[in-house]
This record gives sequence, structure tokens and C-alpha cells, in this order.
Amino acid sequence: MGWAIALHGGAGDIPPSLPPERRLPREAGLRHCLQIGVDALQAQKHPLDVVELVVRELENHPNFNAGKGSVLTTVGTVEMEACIMDGKTKKCGAVSGLTTVVNPVSLARLVMEKTPHIYLAFDGAEHFAREQGVETVNSSHFVTPENVERLKQAKEANRVQIDYTQPIQKDEKNESQIADGDGDSKLGTVGCVAVDRNGNLAAATSTGGLVNKMVGRIGDTPIIGAGTFANNLCAVSATGKGESIIRGTVARDVAALMEFKGLSLQEAASYVVDECVPRGNVGLVAVSATGEVTMPFNTTGMFRACATEDGYSEIAIWPSVQK
Repeated sequence: MGWAIALHGGAGDIPPSLPPERRLPREAGLRHCLQIGVDALQAQKHPLDVVELVVRELENHPNFNAGKGSVLTTVGTVEMEACIMDGKTKKCGAVSGLTTVVNPVSLARLVMEKTPHIYLAFDGAEHFAREQGVETVNSSHFVTPENVERLKQAKEANRVQIDYTQPIQKDEKNESQIADGDGDSKLGTVGCVAVDRNGNLAAATSTGGLVNKMVGRIGDTPIIGAGTFANNLCAVSATGKGESIIRGTVARDVAALMEFKGLSLQEAASYVVDECVPRGNVGLVAVSATGEVTMPFNTTGMFRACATEDGYSEIAIWPSVQK
């Protein structure tokens, strides 16, 4: 048994022609955050601390759809969400509808540790953030020119009237057109899972949600068992189309197949991705209590990275040899 870590920067329709100026910053971000996680595990930090630390770094990276890089709602505002969960205790915390909190994942952990609840949203979550003294900024901090343009193009593709059943127009030269089939620029949702040498597990996920989403929409990220889950067997963080991930109870089903069917982590995760969610909808990263790691997806690609104590590591986007 050894430690293992995996993280993702979102899954979606990522064309092989993705230009270097769009690809390289994300790869560098994954590499940087992976090293932070590896260093923390080698220093024997608890996986809960590790996943929070890594996701905070990913939230601070403007090229991912979380924190600073969060996409915009149909009215041009930001509504961020995050979740964190400890495997041994099943303690968890989640937040939605954040507009000023710099690191939503840390507020989710405070919900877990400082309240009797699991999930706070919108005004209540913002009030709790101020009570706890977490770092907040004016919401304009999150409205980047790139995401203003992304929203504009999503609206144009949907002819201003939002139709979540139709794909946006593809333009391989424009990164804002990297999208799921419902007008979503989900690419960039971030997550991390980790296990230490003692089999302690944790998972965390953070996102800005869908570009051009309705105000008040909540996706899979903060929903326990959908986008995020950890127990004594595994830890899972999912990315993709939130509605499909919720319907498939993706993260919990991976754990359930291990628990009730006796499948390995790789078998369980592959089954959920291949059989339980329509193609083009989901990717996930997962680790087991015994130090296994897997990163399957049924989209064109997924920004992902992993490392294990035995020296294996991978940073990839498109399909490759999976461990």
C-alpha cells in the first residue's frame, strides 16, 4: 500500500487541434498542482489537507473553470460551487452560488467542520464566508475578458435564446468553443483525489458550472455521490455534463460497485463511465484505499494528472494507456 493522487482540469470535446497557447498553460497548471500534492503526501499530510491544497491552487489558475476562471451565467454573473469529503468519516461539506469567495473549496471544508450541516448556498453561504473571515473579493474579480467572450459566443450559438439541448457551433481555432453538447464550456472544472500510506482517502471538486447557465442552476460538483464522493474504499471526483452525472450518481456508483460487486477500482470506474452515462458526458479521477489510481472518460479528452508512490506519473489530455 502506498500513497496516490489524481487530479483533473475538466473533460469535454477537446479537439486535437487545440492550439499550444490554450493547451500549454493548462498542462503547466496540472504539473504544478500535481507536484504540490505529491510533496504534501510525501510530507505525510492528511489527504483531506492535500485535496484542499491542490484544488485551491487550481481555483487560482485562470485557465480552469473554477475560482478565478469561472464561467458566467446567462446574465453575466459568477455562481461558483465546490465540495470536499473525507473517506473514513464520510464527513463532507458543499457550497453553491458563491459570488465573492476566492477559494470555494475551503469554504466547503469550513461548512463540514464548523457547522452541523453539509450544504450551504447563495446568500447563506456568502454570509457564512464573511463570518468565518475567508478571503473574498468583489465579484468583478471573477469576470475575465475570456469568459465574457465565451458567454457572448455561447449566446450567439444558441441565438440568444438558451436551448440546452443543442450544441454550440464548433470552431476549432477558438478555445471558447470547446464544449459539451448542451452549450456548456465545462472544460476546466477541477478536482483532486488522494490516498495516503494508511489508506485514508479524500476527494474535492470545484467549478464555475456551465457557461450561459440559468441563474440558480446547481450542477453535480457539490452533490455528494454525483460529482464528489469518498468512503473507506475509494475517492472520486467527476467532471462533464452535470445533469448527466447527477442522473448517473457517478461518484457513488463507483464506490458501490466496489463495495457490493467486489470490482477493482479500475473495473468499477470504467463500468460507470462506459455503461452508466451517455458517451461524451463524463470523466472522473479516482484512487482506492490500496493506492490504485484510474482516470477514465468518455469525452474526446480530459485534462488530467496522477502520481503514485511507486514512481508512476501521467499528465495527459487525450486517450492514452490508462493505469
